[in-house]
Formats: sequence, C-alpha cells, structure tokens
Amino acid sequence: MTTGAGADSPADDHLPHLLGLDRAGLESLLDGWGESRFRAAQILQWIHARQVVDPAEMTNIGKGLRARLLAETSLQEPEIVADHLAGDGTRKWVLGLPDGNAIETVFIPEEDRGTLCVSSQVGCSLACSFCATGAQGLSRNLETHEIVSQIRIARRHLGLDAISNVVFMGMGEPLLNLRQVLPAIRLLLDDFAYGLSARRVTVSTAGVLPGLAQLGRETPVNLAISLHATRDEIRNELVPVNRHYPIAELLAACRAYPLPPRRRITFEYVMLDGINDADVHARELVRILQGIPALVNLIPFNPFQGAGYRRSSPVRIDAFRNIVLGSGMMTVTRKTRGEDIAAACGQLAGQVQNGRRSLPLRPA
Repeated sequence: MTTGAGADSPADDHLPHLLGLDRAGLESLLDGWGESRFRAAQILQWIHARQVVDPAEMTNIGKGLRARLLAETSLQEPEIVADHLAGDGTRKWVLGLPDGNAIETVFIPEEDRGTLCVSSQVGCSLACSFCATGAQGLSRNLETHEIVSQIRIARRHLGLDAISNVVFMGMGEPLLNLRQVLPAIRLLLDDFAYGLSARRVTVSTAGVLPGLAQLGRETPVNLAISLHATRDEIRNELVPVNRHYPIAELLAACRAYPLPPRRRITFEYVMLDGINDADVHARELVRILQGIPALVNLIPFNPFQGAGYRRSSPVRIDAFRNIVLGSGMMTVTRKTRGEDIAAACGQLAGQVQNGRRSLPLRPA
C-alpha cells in the first residue's frame, strides 16, 4: 500500500518513511522543514492510532504541510502474500518485501489478550538448531517501518483494539537490530501512536550481551531469554551464540539487568526429548536461576522439515515442570498454537534470499 507522489517513483527509497519515524525522528523532520514540532504528535496519531494512509485526510494539519508529506515522504507497506487461519484461531500473515524477501507475523487470540508476534529480521544468523528461521540464515535487518507495518496490517484486519500485547519473538534476533527495533518500541509505547504499556511489550533474545545492556538502558519493556539448556555443552549445540556468551555470563548479565519493579525475566526453555528434559536438568535450572526474578516458560518443541529433534512427552514435560514449581519458581507450559499453519514457536520461515549463517555479536 502506497501513498504520496514519491511513493510511486523509482526514487522512493530515499524518501523518509513516516512509519519508521518515532516522535523524535518526526520532530527532527519537521524542524528541517521549518514546521512546528507539536505537529509530530498530531501526525503520529493520524497514521498510527487512526491508521490513516493519506496525508490529505489529516484535517487538523495545514494544507501546505499535508502536501509536503504527500510529496516528500512514504507510507508504503509490505504486500500480503498469504493469510492463514489456524483451527485454534491463530492467524499468520506472510508479508512480501520489495527485495523479494518475505517475513511472517502471527496473531494469537486468547480470552484475556491478543498477542501479535512480530519479526525483526529477514531470517536469522544465530542458527539455533531447533528453529526453522535459524536454518535459513540471515538476509538482512528489517527497517523500522517494516516492523511497524506488521502491527498496522494486523490491526487493519483484526480491529484497532484486538492487539493488547506485542512480542518480538518472530523471525530474527531483535538485539542484533536495535537501531531499527528501538524506534519501533518507542512508537508502541507512545500515547499518540499505539499507547501500549511497557508491561505489554516483550523482547526475546538468545543472549546477545552487548545488545542486552543497551536494551536495558533504553527501554523498560519485558525481557525474555531463550535459554533452553542448563549446561554449556548442550546449549552450544542448541544456541550457537552460547559459544561466545556462555550461560554463566548470560545469567550474570540478567542479574545486573535494570529490571523494573515487580517484573520478572522470562526464561524460555524448549522441551526436547532426551536432550534437555531430564529431572537432573530441571534441578540444574532451579539452581542456576537462583537470585533472578524468573518466570520459566516451558515450550513443547514444534517440528519443522529437517529438524532432528522430537518433542518431549506430556508426562515428561509435567514432571520437569513440577520439579521447577516445587522450588517455588514461577513456571508455565506454553500451549502450542497455530501448529497446523506452521505458526507455532520455532516454525516461522518466510522467504529468505541469500541467507548467511555468520554470528554477528553486536547490535546494528
């Protein structure tokens, strides 16, 4: 979807993209045009809260500024390539990008919330062995406007009030794309844009420590850690970035993380039959997480083509959970959602052009 004279032009790439500008970015653009900074809040409200796509409809803004927005900015969004609805109500959009790549975005409806799982990269370079995205490698980072577009597209199809929570748990490692992810988070929290509470936005990471420190300094959103093992020799195989940032260093960073009051760090733990699901692993998990305000999220493995793992049995998952619960640590087992449309955790694939599997260690 496109608006603006420049948006239909081959030179469109150089235009400022309105969906990618947080309040500070939009104020800077307006400053450069000699316009009042307070117009930024009005524009944010039109394009995000009200989902207007044509500057001509921004009726409390002068005609001259509307004309300039139309001619000198872009509001282009990805194309919906596919729209899948699972039997349990989970919905997945495959969104085509201009460079031939495609990303996936998933909406998970529940009685008390509606959670949108967004992607932050095209593919992923971390090569986690139990994840379909990691098997593809990384093509590129998403731009802020491509991240925000996922929310706009979902709201357009679901209704403005359907999404109560946003999680950065789709394709990619968010902490390797913080330059684009942080403005998207600021828009999610801005009362003139999406107006979400920081408690309703979660960023998940496999443990990129430089990015973890930056995230903690710059935003109060929830943190989830893809842990998945209690021993380095196991985690090295499941989550290869562990070879650079081993478990002890990762958990030390979690203990030092500036967690807002009454918040917990979620530790995600995929349950793999015969790999990391024994009683001894559960007791080790309790031991290594001591002193961290933690919520353990046990995730039944979701198979994908070429995966060499099996899901732990329900009996084994329950036994593992009971050991962790018995220690007094908060523990939940994630209900598998959207498996029939390959929308469950670890199954997102999209379409990745020229994926690379190197391990960049610092945020872009």
